[in-house]
This record gives sequence, C-alpha cells and structure tokens, in this order.
Amino acid sequence: METAMQWYFAKNGVQMGPIGIDELKAKLASGEVSGTDMVWREGMPDWRKAGEVQELAVIPAAPQQVVPQPTPSASNSPYSTPRAPSGYNPGPAIPNYLWQSIVVTVLCCVPFGIPAIVYAAKVDGLKARGDIQGAMAASKNAKMWCLIAMILGLIGFVVIIALQVFAATLSTPSASPGSF
Repeated sequence: METAMQWYFAKNGVQMGPIGIDELKAKLASGEVSGTDMVWREGMPDWRKAGEVQELAVIPAAPQQVVPQPTPSASNSPYSTPRAPSGYNPGPAIPNYLWQSIVVTVLCCVPFGIPAIVYAAKVDGLKARGDIQGAMAASKNAKMWCLIAMILGLIGFVVIIALQVFAATLSTPSASPGSF
C-alpha cells in the first residue's frame, strides 16, 4: 500500500511530484532531495521537512552541505491551490444556457427542452478541452432549442386556454325567451 502513496516535494521553492515513496527514498539517498526539503502526501496535515518524516528515513549516500531554506508559509506553500500558468487565457465567456434549458423543459415543452439540455451540457466540456468553436456551436444550439421549446410551449398554452374558453361557452346553457 505504501508504494501507491503519492508524494510531493519542494526543491528550491518549486513543487515537484507526484512520485512514489520508493522513488522519493532513492532521491533522499542520492542527495537529490535533502532532509531539509519539504515533503507532503495525502493524509498529512501540512508540509514537513523530509528528515522529520519517519516513513522516509534512509541512510544518505554522502554527507551534504545543508543550506538553510526558509520554511514556506501557508500563503506561499509549494503545494498551494494550482495557479494558471502565465499567459493562460481562459478564452471567451461562452454561455451554456443550462438553467434556461431546464426551466423550459420543466415548464414549457419537454420534447424540445431535452435537446436544449443535451447541447447545454456539452458547452463547458468542449471549452475545457480547448474546442472553442465546438463550445460556441453547442451554446448556439442550446439557445435555439430553448427558444423553440419556449415558443412552442407558449403556443400550446394559448391553444389550451382557447379550447377551454371555447368549451366553456358551448357548455353554458343559453337562455331562451319565455323560459323560466
């Protein structure tokens, strides 16, 4: 089970990993990672110096000159929330129309709302894969199916109301002259 554990280490303020425990022990033994370098694995509350972690105890190959390094604080921890690389452009904002698709499906027209939901669900995945054109096409189709479902739903609603009014007028007894 130990070999499946993924470790991260910080060398000169740069996070590296994940690597297995055997590989990390080998790096410690060769001196590539020193006992003062910070390490972390899932289940550890915070980063610790490699020399303080009992699981990583190894016999070093040769003595090394220890260069004191500042302990990373929580704000500049090498294992902080990933940041977007410099120059990263998330691309244009592309609406997915998901909530609108759900609303028209539930309130207006189920048969035409379902394609709207399908296209709306594709938008974010396509954008995340870098297929901006595909995401824009799916967004356009989701919008189109939302409008179709809404318009047909409203037309259906008006027709139903008109039929009910017509039926009500037919069933209302008409008063004939001279009848009591």
